[in-house]
Amino acid sequence: MKRQNQSSEVEFILLGFSNFPELQKQLFGVFLIIYLMTLIGNAIIIVIISLEQSLHVPMYLFLLNLSVVDVSFSAVIMPEMLVVLSTEKTTLTFSGCFAQMYFLLLFGGTECFLLGAMAYDRFAAICHPLSYPVIMNKPVFMKLVMFSWVSGITVATVQTSWVFSFPFCGPREVNHFFCETPPVLELVCADTFLFEIYAFTGTILIIIVPFSLILLSYIRILFAILKMPSTTGRQKAFSTCASHFTSVTLFYGTASMTYLQPKSGYSPETKKLMSLAYTLLTPLLNPLIYSLRNSEMKRALIKLWQKKLNFHKF
Repeated sequence: MKRQNQSSEVEFILLGFSNFPELQKQLFGVFLIIYLMTLIGNAIIIVIISLEQSLHVPMYLFLLNLSVVDVSFSAVIMPEMLVVLSTEKTTLTFSGCFAQMYFLLLFGGTECFLLGAMAYDRFAAICHPLSYPVIMNKPVFMKLVMFSWVSGITVATVQTSWVFSFPFCGPREVNHFFCETPPVLELVCADTFLFEIYAFTGTILIIIVPFSLILLSYIRILFAILKMPSTTGRQKAFSTCASHFTSVTLFYGTASMTYLQPKSGYSPETKKLMSLAYTLLTPLLNPLIYSLRNSEMKRALIKLWQKKLNFHKF
């Protein structure tokens, strides 16, 4: 009961970029544009894939799930970040900080596994085209998607509950623009050694293992591309794989640096920049890299647009 009463009284102060007050307005404008572009880009993908029956195949249904995750990821972080940038500091209740960390971990964990499943799907399609319909059938696809979401929920439930079971002391100023595990953990006045072991092990399982599998998939895909007879086909495939791998490396690289050592010696500003890379840039880049450069997606968009124009004519 005492812990429950303390929890209800705890409030966290998000400091954001208060060390650079002269940049607050410019950052607010930049982040607002990025947020709107992220919402629009991912919303277009969700609508196109949902409405176009020909895109109801594993590759595009994975993209649909990825866009849902990215929209949700941005919605959890960006509104609060914009509030922090528009004021000197923002106060969050205990439950508000708990909810933000929970959903951040849920969508972040889900994306880690989804990206791994998408790389496996492309590996099966490119390296085993004849047996692809058997390898990636509907039950397999459903299991991979369900596993990704359930894993995200499990990670979020365990980690967030554990972090907020610790006692907090001091001014409770979170030197960040949202409630992320490392900066919140710095406010804990208890031994967090066991949690740090869990965080290290969990990061290896959730980030390093999927990234390693993605790396192996792309190496196999690369060898398959080199065997293509068409130079144009090779160039197109190289371009696509390079952009995919850049996005994946940005996401996994910065996330692993943040979570492998929650109490690492990085400066607060460095931690903020690393967090921006996978919370801000990845959801923005994914629609451009995975979908909007895709010829089938473009054809589906034109087709839906023409249907809309024809509907208005009548």
